[in-house]
Amino acid sequence: MFHFDNSYTRLPERFYASVYPEAVEGPKLIKFNSTLARELQVEAESFGPDADENRLAAIFGGNVLPQGAEPIAMAYAGHQFGNFVPQLGDGRAILLGEVIDVNGKRRDIQLKGAGPTPYSRRGDGRAALGPVLREYIVSEAFAALGIPATRALAAVATGEAVYRETPQQGAVFVRVAASHVRIGTFQFLAARGDNDGIKVLADYVIERHYPDLKAEQNPYLALLRGVAERQAKLVARWLGVGFIHGVMNTDNMTISGETIDFGPCAFLDEYDPQKVFSSIDAQGRYAYRNQPGIAQWNIARLAECLLPLLDTDEEKAVEAANGVLKEFGEWFQAAWLSEFSQKIGLSGHEQGDGELVQQLLGAMHKGEADFTLTFRRLGDAVTPEGDAAFLTGFSDGVMEAGVTVKAAVMQWLVQWRLRLERDGHGADKQRAAMRAKNPAIIARNHRIEEAIAAANYGDFSFFERLTSALEKPYEDQPDYADLMVPPTVEERVLRTFCGT
Repeated sequence: MFHFDNSYTRLPERFYASVYPEAVEGPKLIKFNSTLARELQVEAESFGPDADENRLAAIFGGNVLPQGAEPIAMAYAGHQFGNFVPQLGDGRAILLGEVIDVNGKRRDIQLKGAGPTPYSRRGDGRAALGPVLREYIVSEAFAALGIPATRALAAVATGEAVYRETPQQGAVFVRVAASHVRIGTFQFLAARGDNDGIKVLADYVIERHYPDLKAEQNPYLALLRGVAERQAKLVARWLGVGFIHGVMNTDNMTISGETIDFGPCAFLDEYDPQKVFSSIDAQGRYAYRNQPGIAQWNIARLAECLLPLLDTDEEKAVEAANGVLKEFGEWFQAAWLSEFSQKIGLSGHEQGDGELVQQLLGAMHKGEADFTLTFRRLGDAVTPEGDAAFLTGFSDGVMEAGVTVKAAVMQWLVQWRLRLERDGHGADKQRAAMRAKNPAIIARNHRIEEAIAAANYGDFSFFERLTSALEKPYEDQPDYADLMVPPTVEERVLRTFCGT
């Protein structure tokens, strides 16, 4: 089925533990991503019209080990909400192996929820149906939005219960990633003073993810810069779609620059920069507006691990690392300005563009405007004929200056259109560019919960409908118009949960 070529198991054994998935009672295939399977060069007969769903369920549920797999649980440490834990590791995830996709890229195939591992810390190593469906939905939504993220290959019901606060249906999620190496992987080795291991891991990461850096004078400093730049740009993309990760721990930050671990994540409905959804983030550490600073903080933790490789002189190593942290801020600011400038239809850059964006965001906050729909409707307001529809998204609040929100928005629209005129591309082209940048549909929290609730009673039709709608986020889809509507007050989801 898979043509495995496993490189991580060729690393020192202290980097992982060999472990086999535990068989489940009644695996049943919920969803199989045949498009991704083709990309991964899985054998065609495995997912064609004659595909055996029972066989797929047995493989993805962990009952049958595919030929060539070398199942392991990866070791890593991590800062969890700022507190360092020297050993975490894959407590409910088992890496089957690696494949080379149609683009020549190496990809991990991992079972999440396939049973206990040496890193389970007294946990059962299982996953509940709800978190599996959430990760499937959001992973594929991210792919359609064009934001780097792990992917969903399959979801399988296990036919067994898992016990959390209450008994829940069990499931296994099949995750695909450029790799599962995290900042926490380096921290695991650093916590043990294993500088040789850090060098081996750094060399592995450079070879796998940053091969162009091998020719650099200091490839390890270049690696730190490469990871920092990717993360700065990634977080800017998150903010551009109103995404809140929810658990930006160092063990949830990949070296490859992919978004990973869609646990208590959520997308903004009404814009609030201080918004927190995660039930375990009591202090708001990972609130929407805090994510850039947390990403920089996490990069600092990676820098600490790499210090012995940056320079033999510790003082010079620290100076080099601090230089990268400063660059992170510059990369993020540039990426954020580019992201939001495009969202309001600007192709060039002028002094004051950032302030123009911030003025709109301020009005959106005061006016409790829906993040996604505001930017989507803004494209229709490139001419005054779209003003009325755009204004309906704002409540009748009052700005600090004493003017009403809607009056402030009208003033902003005038200034914005003057700015658009200086770009000189014309209304039609600007409208088209904005529609290509601002999604019409996102994986709204209440819709995800609706899909999970129905699935818990055996009805996966809404889950199928939602995943189908999210495949084309930048298109107006009349058949899915209801999925684009923000939640009513009663429908709002105020808390999301990790699901471990």
